[in-house]
Amino acid sequence: MLGKIPSGLFIITARHGDRETGMLASWIMQAGFEPPMISLAVRKDRYLVDWLATGATVVVNVLADGQKEMLRHFGKGFEPDEPAFDGIELARSPQGVPVLAQSAGHLECAIRRHVDSGDHRIFLAEVVGGHAAGDQPPAVHVRKNGLRY
Repeated sequence: MLGKIPSGLFIITARHGDRETGMLASWIMQAGFEPPMISLAVRKDRYLVDWLATGATVVVNVLADGQKEMLRHFGKGFEPDEPAFDGIELARSPQGVPVLAQSAGHLECAIRRHVDSGDHRIFLAEVVGGHAAGDQPPAVHVRKNGLRY
């Protein structure tokens, strides 16, 4: 049943110095109202974990149902210096973090703290901005197995 817990599909985008990247993620959920908070779980061996220090800005781009091209593009992963946004239309957050122009919307977040959880690090992030791009239904994902992606 662990694999049957539904989640959304998101692209986390981040900047670190002059480098930037995007990563497919599904373990993101709302974690508070006052202030508005979300949680993001990232596998500890991903280099993005090192970029998400307390205070860092990250953008959570919500994929719309049917955005399979975005899933394919970001699902392969990127090395730290590999360009992640070739052929992707971007906007920028006020802090310069990439925003996927074709997503269903995005949340701009500031990392507030983290806790390690097994093979993942869970980040708590305050939502400081965002935009809904319309009434597109979000993508929903149900895994086949609760013990791997």
